[in-house]
Amino acid sequence: MKTPQDILKTYWGFNNFRDSQEEIINSVLNGTDNVVLLPTGGGKSICYQVPALILKGVCIVISPLIALIKDQVESLNNKNIRAIALTSQLSQEEIIIAFDNLQFGGFKFLYLSPEKLQSKFIQDKIKQLNVSFIAIDEAHCISEWGHDFRPSYLKLIILKELQPNVKFIALTATATEKVLDDIKINLDIKNANVFKKSFKRENLIYQVYFTENYYEKLLYFLSKLNESVIIYTGNRKQTKEVAKFLIQNNYKSAFYHGGLSFQEKNNAYNSWISGETPVMVATNAFGMGIDKSNVRAVIHLNIPNSLENYIQEAGRAGRDGKPSYSIILTNQAELHNTKTRFITNTPTLKFIKSVYFSLNQFYNIPIGELPLESFNFSLQEFCSKYKLNLLQTFNALKILERENILVLDDNFSKKSTVKFIVSNTQLFNYLDRHPSKNDLIKLILRSYGGIFDHYTTINEYNLAKKLGVSKNDFIKALKALMKDEILIYSSENSNSRLTFLVLREDNYTINSISKNIEKHSKLKFEKLKAVISFIENNDVCRNTELLSYFNEHYTTPCGKCDVCKKNTIKPKSNKNIETTILKLLYKQNLSSNELAGLLNCNDKELLFSLKLLLEKNKIAITSQNKFKLNN
Repeated sequence: MKTPQDILKTYWGFNNFRDSQEEIINSVLNGTDNVVLLPTGGGKSICYQVPALILKGVCIVISPLIALIKDQVESLNNKNIRAIALTSQLSQEEIIIAFDNLQFGGFKFLYLSPEKLQSKFIQDKIKQLNVSFIAIDEAHCISEWGHDFRPSYLKLIILKELQPNVKFIALTATATEKVLDDIKINLDIKNANVFKKSFKRENLIYQVYFTENYYEKLLYFLSKLNESVIIYTGNRKQTKEVAKFLIQNNYKSAFYHGGLSFQEKNNAYNSWISGETPVMVATNAFGMGIDKSNVRAVIHLNIPNSLENYIQEAGRAGRDGKPSYSIILTNQAELHNTKTRFITNTPTLKFIKSVYFSLNQFYNIPIGELPLESFNFSLQEFCSKYKLNLLQTFNALKILERENILVLDDNFSKKSTVKFIVSNTQLFNYLDRHPSKNDLIKLILRSYGGIFDHYTTINEYNLAKKLGVSKNDFIKALKALMKDEILIYSSENSNSRLTFLVLREDNYTINSISKNIEKHSKLKFEKLKAVISFIENNDVCRNTELLSYFNEHYTTPCGKCDVCKKNTIKPKSNKNIETTILKLLYKQNLSSNELAGLLNCNDKELLFSLKLLLEKNKIAITSQNKFKLNN
């Protein structure tokens, strides 16, 4: 019989396990229930994948993220380990074949979402399997106190009925003591072994800077960092803008967000992981399964939704053990706007009722009925018809999905792409021969830049509207251009599939879940306020404050974060700051950002001293926006 070390070496190429991995694996092999809290990068998946390859039978893995399921299955298959994912793309016949393979084909892993598990057909099939044990990934989702609570996780207890003798391993990267207790209670594994690794990272330095000029600060930090960096932004548009700015300033950068095509995401990820573009600018869609050891800094230009999210994202820096940074760039206006956006974008019960009622009207569903089929759904078309706010409607749909009123896949975040494959001259020659295509092609060229150089994300609905045609006619026209070998058009199916899970009962449906909705919204707001409190803190060591949130109590300050530095460095008087500025400018012209990096003072003190020196006519500002000594 192969040992865990044999399996690790054969399939992963590693000689030794990390931290408590081996202890956890042995606990699984001994037939014990386990709850595992390993911070980001701790290697949670190996804790169940290695024992699954030793034990007889199939390991069932429950995960809430379809993208992560696909990544895990692809990774296992690439190692010649047989794994199957049950996704909405599989027909019933394909699901039957999948279960036959699991029973008789030597497959070791079955991955599925908690929603997929609710199918009576799939439950019956799981009963017939020889199951080695069950792994619950992202287990914090089972707790109402978790940062990403999903009611569908509460229904995982059905696995106890389907496989009464099988043990569980529940895994998470972020959980408070309350959440860990909820995991054990809700999975009925009260006597489980708990493996909990501290969130303390000796090599990770937490820093918060209040600034009005994010871009200048970014350039300053990047000038000090020679290895990989992740920059998190608040929205998709900003990822592109920041990456463009950095490229213009000679920093090789890529950008990543949920709206890119699969190929664009893949290209951005590969160029970053290889080191070709050391800086990745991304929304929080970038992060799943990333394990790059030499990330020297994670910089947030956005305010994370919770300290759980923040510690996961920050934890992607310094996995090689070398000194690394987690930096938040913000200002008071951004903190205020973040709170305002949360309140504005959180749908009210009245709005959720309106969305639910409109959905039923949209598909002509009679009161008291539950349609058996799924429907094609376009978020933009739905919002346009009923004059609804796009983001609020999206959030309302996610709440309805979370409360098991409906299921909506995420395909609408995957956009279509176009790239012209002819030269300018060839295109104009084509238009001379096909003048009817003139308006269409010129609209695309006006709307998107770089469309001759790379695949560009487009929005067919908006373009069709501008052209005064239906979306279907617009797509037909694109396909005709592809047939004429003018462009390549790739549709990523911007329509999603919507499935209703309950009878239509209008107000009663929403009223029955109203307490859950209000409780969850309040909890999310409390978590956001905890992040803002962490950012505004000026007195307590950041490491100490962050760890105390996760019930780890340390009285010794780290001595390295910005708060510790501020409290240990004796403040300079304005007179001293002015003298130091003059000495520095004697050697060379410097920007305010460059001066901030050389002086032990905060932005306010620096700006005040610069203002005084300008008023005294001792310094001046150059055309390059730098300060110089006056002759």
